[in-house]
Amino acid sequence: MSDHSQGESALVQFSERLTNSAAFGTLFREGMDLVEETAAYLDGEGRTEAKALDRAVSLTYATESMRLTTRLMQLASWLLLHRAVKEGEMTLIQANREKTKVKLSAADPGAADMIEKLPQQLQDLIARSMTLQTKVRRLDVTIHTPPTERPAIGNPLVPQLNRLKAAFEN
Repeated sequence: MSDHSQGESALVQFSERLTNSAAFGTLFREGMDLVEETAAYLDGEGRTEAKALDRAVSLTYATESMRLTTRLMQLASWLLLHRAVKEGEMTLIQANREKTKVKLSAADPGAADMIEKLPQQLQDLIARSMTLQTKVRRLDVTIHTPPTERPAIGNPLVPQLNRLKAAFEN
């Protein structure tokens, strides 16, 4: 086996282990709980709140709830793909191919001055979804960054330790 393929194999093993970490489990639960909470809000209390809004804010509500739903569905897709890696249902390489269909930059929220006119609970859900998106993007970079050539000198673990540190910093 060549040095390059050995390095790539080690990186894949490290990345697959990352999906088995407690941090990934916590992130997965946080994401799925947020999806459920958002669906319950939009189907219940949010619907009632939306009816009480004036016309312009009502349009913003509709737009932002659609963006929120789209963002959460993309994040849930990413989380489910990586849970499949964790469960051994697919390899990280397969997940990497599939994740090209997931848009982690999907549906960023609109202008802050319009968001602040929305009901507080919707504002909170939007903010939490953006925090989740940031965490998932960071983890995605950590897991899926292609291997780089190892320097001839120095500790070969430093780049991996730096990636791990970056993935779990808030």
